[in-house]
Amino acid sequence: MDFTGRKVLVTAGAAGIGRAIATRFRDLGAEVMVTDINPDAVDAAKQDGFAVAFSDVSDEAQVRLLMEEVRTKLGGLDVLVNNAGIAGPTGPIETLDSDAWRTTFDVNVHGQFYCIKHALPLLREAKDAAIVNLSSAAGRLGMAGRSPYSASKWAVVGLTKTLAIELGPEGIRANAICPGAVNGPRIDAVIEAKAAMLGRPLAEVSDLYHKQSSLERLVEADDIANMAAFLASDLARNVNGQAMAVDGNTEKLY
Repeated sequence: MDFTGRKVLVTAGAAGIGRAIATRFRDLGAEVMVTDINPDAVDAAKQDGFAVAFSDVSDEAQVRLLMEEVRTKLGGLDVLVNNAGIAGPTGPIETLDSDAWRTTFDVNVHGQFYCIKHALPLLREAKDAAIVNLSSAAGRLGMAGRSPYSASKWAVVGLTKTLAIELGPEGIRANAICPGAVNGPRIDAVIEAKAAMLGRPLAEVSDLYHKQSSLERLVEADDIANMAAFLASDLARNVNGQAMAVDGNTEKLY
């Protein structure tokens, strides 16, 4: 797990899961650049010594400029981690706002497409390049009240498996991570929205989320970071086109 001399880009990498991933790669010797839509988080990451860029991955023009910054600041790219994503709206499908549905796909799916498309010239210049896409447990299971999120995360798995077939002959591997409920502010907001939709006490719904895996605990951001580093490393040189669950064995989503 030595990334010395390797160059890594983590989208939405200035906070949360993305920051944990960026930190893990840096700890393993990589030169890491993070991009984020939150200017305060970007500034904090810069203060912590990361190469940074402010960009919205759902805007292809911004992604094109981002990859120019990657070439300038990193001088190349060995690993692309497509971490950027949003939770999207919560509710029965007939109640959902169409614009909110589109926005979920714009970030969760189209953003990954744009980043991969415009990063490929850089990745093709590298040796043993890797793409790690963030999907979700909701990308392998249904999730009542979260149809746009679940559908977008299933799409990420399909994109990943197709990329593995397309890019494998060039030595570029593509894998996805399917996290369970990850401890942090985002899952807290999701639980609150789900409790409101169901009309059930917040504590009760929170308990369901905490106990929905066989291990009966939430996943930590560092767990996702460890899997991302493994998938990008030489230890996973023959792991390609996989959707790796990091969810404590979750068989049903609430």
